Amino acid sequence: MTTGRRWLRFNLVGAIGIVVQLAVLWILIGVLRLDYLPATALAVEAAVLHNFVWHERFTWADRSSVTRRQALARLLRFNLTTGAVSILGNLLLMRVLVGQAHLPTLAANLVSIAACSLANFLASEYIVFRPVASP
Repeated sequence: MTTGRRWLRFNLVGAIGIVVQLAVLWILIGVLRLDYLPATALAVEAAVLHNFVWHERFTWADRSSVTRRQALARLLRFNLTTGAVSILGNLLLMRVLVGQAHLPTLAANLVSIAACSLANFLASEYIVFRPVASP
């Protein structure tokens, strides 16, 4: 698969992940009245888990895990790379955009997501979903 096609698939999954993240964020803040920073971390992790499943089955389906152990190792790498970039990047940007610039929470979250996207694609392509060596 070409990098351009994979990038398009990555962004399609990411777009659905944005809906997941914003929905969870809205529920945590609007319904459960959580503070915006812990709510952001939880919403990002929900999107990270959603995206992992779809990247494994769709974006990088040609590099799918062969065993359960490989899938768990890949999930760990995904959380330590794209998960960390997403959570830390979103928390930092949300602190600045909401806490200091007073932007609306959901709008600030969209800006934060976009800012982390390219780093997440590169980490996924070269670290997380690298081809699995044959046994």
